[in-house]
Amino acid sequence: MNRLQEKYSKKIAPQLQKELKMSSLMAVPKVNKIVINMGVTQPTEPRARWQIMDNIIDQFKIITGQKPNVTLARKAIAGFTLREGDPVGAMVTLRGLQMWEFLDKLVSITLPRVKDFQGVSRKAFDGRGNYNLGLEEQIVFPEINYDLINQIRGLQVTIVTSTKNDQESFRLLELLGMPFEKENHG
Repeated sequence: MNRLQEKYSKKIAPQLQKELKMSSLMAVPKVNKIVINMGVTQPTEPRARWQIMDNIIDQFKIITGQKPNVTLARKAIAGFTLREGDPVGAMVTLRGLQMWEFLDKLVSITLPRVKDFQGVSRKAFDGRGNYNLGLEEQIVFPEINYDLINQIRGLQVTIVTSTKNDQESFRLLELLGMPFEKENHG
């Protein structure tokens, strides 16, 4: 069991149960999965695009410990020199132990390494209890070797929770250590 997962089951879940006045521990909000996405935007010929994808796949394996799914273009777009079936991005869905390890690394190591970090947005909830976080550079992850990447790319991290309520989800992530920006009272 990961240390953040242990903290959730021993301290956070009982605290949330009390705060949210829930009768069962099973009803307490929890993190179901984390989806990480990265897009490829360079308009290049297909062979070069696949070389870029190989680099991105390697980075995903390093960051998440899991091989990503390559997302392909559904239709051709001439303006982007994009053909149907060309790779346009990569995504990985983390569950279980890998999800907890990634979340632990994200809140305790990765986010504090972001330059001029003031906290993550409090407004990035989708109305259904899920949180979206955009990172401008994949090099904020300590495992990424700067010399082995061909370009700095952003990535999207979506934290999917069991609650359908943004306030409950916010409280869950806050207790898990998500460094939210300070509220402005003035």
